[in-house]
Amino acid sequence: MKPAYLVFALLLTSSHAFTQPKIDSLEKVLATAKGDLKVKTLNEFFRAYINSDPIKAIEYTREALSLATEIDDKKGMAASYNNLGVAYKNQGALDKALEYYLIALQIYEGLDNKDGIATTKNNIGNIYSFKKDYGQAMKYFEESHSQFIEMGDKQKIIGSMNNMGNLHNDLQLYEQALKYYSESYQLSQQSGKVYADPLNNIGNLYFKQGNYQRAVEYYLRALALAREQNDQLVVLNVLSSMGEVYARAGQFKNAQAYLDSALYMSGQMQAYIFEPSILKSMALNYSKQGKMKEAYETLMRYDVTKEKIYGEESSRKIAQMEIALDLQEKEKEMEALKIKSEIQRLELQKTRMIITITILGIGLVLGAFNLFYSKRKPIKRK
Repeated sequence: MKPAYLVFALLLTSSHAFTQPKIDSLEKVLATAKGDLKVKTLNEFFRAYINSDPIKAIEYTREALSLATEIDDKKGMAASYNNLGVAYKNQGALDKALEYYLIALQIYEGLDNKDGIATTKNNIGNIYSFKKDYGQAMKYFEESHSQFIEMGDKQKIIGSMNNMGNLHNDLQLYEQALKYYSESYQLSQQSGKVYADPLNNIGNLYFKQGNYQRAVEYYLRALALAREQNDQLVVLNVLSSMGEVYARAGQFKNAQAYLDSALYMSGQMQAYIFEPSILKSMALNYSKQGKMKEAYETLMRYDVTKEKIYGEESSRKIAQMEIALDLQEKEKEMEALKIKSEIQRLELQKTRMIITITILGIGLVLGAFNLFYSKRKPIKRK
């Protein structure tokens, strides 16, 4: 079972799907837009389609990146790289996703774009969560969450709280996880943009505690909301979770129906990140029915997909990027120390100059004083 981590594309890829009037409005803007406005509009289309038609979404953001690079629109380039990271993450190419996120982060830092920095750090935290590197995930989530609070961005606070809840759920800190999920959902209700993800994740939490009835209640609420909003990624996530619940509860027919739907959707949407958990649940469902041949074949498929996404090669590439990121941080620290040292040197030089000028000034004053009084010496009378 894979928790629904909220990922940020441009400003926020939320569970709220774009409505047709909004897409029509973007079409009108795109028809006449030029330069950085066209880049921004193309990236808005990515947001509009990523949760319902990811293939179309990728086409838009690749066009945005090409144009942004051509006109040297740094902010547009960073947004496009971040979007590509989101798309590759959904496809299960975690090392490629992290690579794009790091490029986006570097550009945003060069622009001193605090919103972009916090957004991208949140997405980097997601990658480490999927890789079960919870220390690194916590670091990036906490940094981004603090920045969102500082900026007062409610929509992004909702997303980061949901992700913090998932991280605590993974660490089996269930009480703290439930608190994050509940606060995330309540804040989304207050903002007028209700998220299905926290409901799905509360269902996951109850499932892990063995309370299948409560889990299904929350899954069904999340599923209804996600379908209403045409958020296909959340629909896929919930179908996968429902399949596992019914498999464990011994309702094999229901389980297979949900899992078949989830597996078909993951292929159609190229959301391969979900495949390992779906196949694992399928194998469980077959084995509990005594269908050992089907269970074995499904487990073989599970091993292949799991190795592709979470295997040694992916981990090695991510480790290399992590080292590069650490070196980059060290270089920044060294540069900051050099600047500090240079400032101190200049301040010391300035102080010495002031002292020297002061001494010279005093010398000149004393010299002038002596000269003045030497000229005024009384003439001796014979």
